[in-house]
Amino acid sequence: MTSLNSLSAVEAARQLSERRISAEALVGACLERIEEREPIVGAWTFLDRHLVLSQARDLDRGPIRGLLHGLPIGVKDIFDTHDMPTEYGSPIYKGHRPAADAAIVGVTRATGGIVLGKTVTTEFATFPPGKTRNPHNPEHTPGGSSSGSAAGVADFMMPLAFGTQTAGSVIRPASYCGVVGYKPTYNVLARGGIKMGSDTLDTVGVFGRSVADAAFFVAALTRRPELVIGEELHSTPRIGLCRTYEWAKTLPEMASAMDRAASLLSKAGARVSEIMLPPLYAGMAAAQTTIMRYDGSVNRSDEMLRHADKLHPRLAQLCRQGLEIGGAEYERAQSLARQCRDRLPEAFGAFDVLLVPAAPGEAPAGLESTGDPIMNSVWTLLHTPCVSLTASRGPNGLPVGLQAVGRIGEDARTLAVADWIERRLR
Repeated sequence: MTSLNSLSAVEAARQLSERRISAEALVGACLERIEEREPIVGAWTFLDRHLVLSQARDLDRGPIRGLLHGLPIGVKDIFDTHDMPTEYGSPIYKGHRPAADAAIVGVTRATGGIVLGKTVTTEFATFPPGKTRNPHNPEHTPGGSSSGSAAGVADFMMPLAFGTQTAGSVIRPASYCGVVGYKPTYNVLARGGIKMGSDTLDTVGVFGRSVADAAFFVAALTRRPELVIGEELHSTPRIGLCRTYEWAKTLPEMASAMDRAASLLSKAGARVSEIMLPPLYAGMAAAQTTIMRYDGSVNRSDEMLRHADKLHPRLAQLCRQGLEIGGAEYERAQSLARQCRDRLPEAFGAFDVLLVPAAPGEAPAGLESTGDPIMNSVWTLLHTPCVSLTASRGPNGLPVGLQAVGRIGEDARTLAVADWIERRLR
């Protein structure tokens, strides 16, 4: 018999809705897994066993509340929660208790989901790492900034979790931990009540152990049934293999993963061709850095002014760098981003998705860094839907991920093609 914590989100939701399993039993199985593995993985910053079991029992006694009824969900600790501390990965906010839930957390609860606990984030969802380790090898980073969410889902502590992405904070940790990360089109998921880094960039994303699970989660949150994975594609997908202008920063295992994927998908019937984005897009990575640093210095100005001594030195340096960026430089970066978004349909051509690296390679050794977001930052700025898929293994046996990148607003098609790809890369 499959352990309850190992069930897919889709299957667990079905069994919960049919009352074949109880929310209390499912939450209990997840808590047992956490008790066993948390000393090694370190995915959580707050758990309240009695609170979540009580909430599960309440759901079991009442009517089915919605599609997420009884599902335990990890929430990154930059999302406000009224009944749990929200500390944003910073000592400045130690013990902080918001008055209300973040909008998407409220939607989750209204749809029957159970906030299992708060997962580890890097400091203010930036670069200074937290305590989380890669569940495949604890001597390697899990990625960031949504470290605990990715690691917890990968380690079967919960079926689903929330993250956010300003540069690469959903797709990269999903790649490093070998799970599916789905960053929807910008603003598909509500951002109210989440600690802001950049209004232009910040995007709520989700983690699951399959494309179907991630798609189901967002479909339930947004009342978009078209996102749910149903029958396989009837038409042959058109896939553009895009090595991007940042390809020089990839590792040898990424080249192998791209080549393997191209071969497998072509043999399966997909129309796979190489594509390079127009030269205009070569400046997008630098533009994203400019916008992220400028906005970060604005949105963390209070912390810099009143609590600079409690900021990690690297984060304080990023804020100072942001203060050196002038308004004209910032507007040039925003203008380039708008131009590139407008021309994206032309750049995509006839392709359904672009298949690009999800990270430079497998998760780096050591815990001093969460890895480089360079393979993600352009797509975050472009506001495209992205889905991370495990494609192979690296030299240390760790997952190597690719991401399916779709057209802005075409999340349903992107997810359907990503599901098709996932089935053939397994």
